[in-house]
Amino acid sequence: MQLMRTFSAEKYKGTKNYIDTQKKYEIFRTLLYFGISVSLFAAGYIQTGRKTNLLTVVAILGCLPASKSAVSVIMFLRFKSCGDKAAAEIEKHSQGLRSLYDMVFTSYQKNYVVSHIAVRGNTVCGYSERQDFLEKEFHKHIDNILKMDGLKDVTVKIFTDLKKYTDRLEQMKDLEEDKDRSEAVINTLKSVVL
Repeated sequence: MQLMRTFSAEKYKGTKNYIDTQKKYEIFRTLLYFGISVSLFAAGYIQTGRKTNLLTVVAILGCLPASKSAVSVIMFLRFKSCGDKAAAEIEKHSQGLRSLYDMVFTSYQKNYVVSHIAVRGNTVCGYSERQDFLEKEFHKHIDNILKMDGLKDVTVKIFTDLKKYTDRLEQMKDLEEDKDRSEAVINTLKSVVL
């Protein structure tokens, strides 16, 4: 269990290839949890020769966290990390900016996959590799979240064109930097992603 605690998803959210790494972790954790339940059931059956024993109850209860972990696997399997080509191009232009990769924002109606986000003070710009990205709905969703955290007047723009996005990243470098504000925005964004 200590191994599980040392890998904190919160620590790695926003890093490059987070989604791909998290997929592997969630699969490993799910297999481990189900393996423990199966081994407990088998041990109880071998020991007593019956299915009805105390270890069977423990094994069944062990299926609860295993099932929860399986749901996480399913969620992460639906998404992929920022492509290598796009990430390499973004890295050339995002030096000096606070950046987050592989952000999956969930809402009741839709999931919004943003491959990269750059933050500088009150300005948040992002790039989505999905051409069908619904920017208006995302803006409304994220604006509400930022306001609930007391972050007003934050400009949010998501691009689906990589060239336009990298041009905007270069422009963002000229903006006034407010490290505390940038950090507050980043913490809010990280708190609401998968």
